[in-house]
Amino acid sequence: MKVYETIKNMIKLSADGEPKTPLHVGEVMALWTLLTLMEEAVVFYGVFLNTTTDTELVKQIETGKKDTSEVITKLKEFFIAEGVPLPPTSEEKPSSEQGDVPFGVRFTDNEIANFLSVKTATYITFCGTALAQSVRNDVAVMFLSYLTAVIQYSVNLKTLMIQRSWLKVPPYFQPPGLPKNT
Repeated sequence: MKVYETIKNMIKLSADGEPKTPLHVGEVMALWTLLTLMEEAVVFYGVFLNTTTDTELVKQIETGKKDTSEVITKLKEFFIAEGVPLPPTSEEKPSSEQGDVPFGVRFTDNEIANFLSVKTATYITFCGTALAQSVRNDVAVMFLSYLTAVIQYSVNLKTLMIQRSWLKVPPYFQPPGLPKNT
């Protein structure tokens, strides 16, 4: 956590007295895309809660949905304050009993966990890139905050995936001529 705090403090210190310039198109696009991705993710969290009975996976999904919803609220408030139009989004799905969803339509726990893992990796990459491209310090702090929250979430998700043997690992690379361990 020291690295995060150091970077955050550096950005905040350099922001003191900084005139607030308008958002540049890259910042708006990155924030708008993040908001769109997160609002769509909330729809999927609802679908996943309708299909899994694994209590630990349900906890991960609920945590993701709660954390994502909090970020959505902050982003919408920021957009309204900055005069940026909000993106259109899908409606949340109604709740249903897991057993009522037909097996051929239902996501497996493995599929859900791997979807969350891919989505998390996408957020980490996206937020890191947007952070590096941010000019305004308040925008950089937002992306840094989201980035660290997603990294923390991913640690718990990865631990669960390893415990359940859901983690997909690419084949190991053995270059020709590599000495064999005996």
